[in-house]
Amino acid sequence: MNWVCVYSSGFIYKVEIAQAVLTDNGIDSVIVNKQDSSYAFGDIELHVHPDDSISALQIIEKEKL
Repeated sequence: MNWVCVYSSGFIYKVEIAQAVLTDNGIDSVIVNKQDSSYAFGDIELHVHPDDSISALQIIEKEKL
C-alpha cells in the first residue's frame, strides 16, 4: 500500500502532535523518520492511507499544525 505524506517537520514532537490530532479524528497514521541519526538533519514525515489524505490535510490545516 502506498501511504501519502501529509505533514513533515524537523522536530519529532511536532509530528507526534499532528499524529495525535489525526488519531483523535479517527485517522491512522505512521511516522517515518528520515533524519540522519548522526547529524540530525532531514525531516520526519507523517503518512496516512491515500483514502484519508484529503481529510488529514484539512484537519492539519484547520488545527494550524
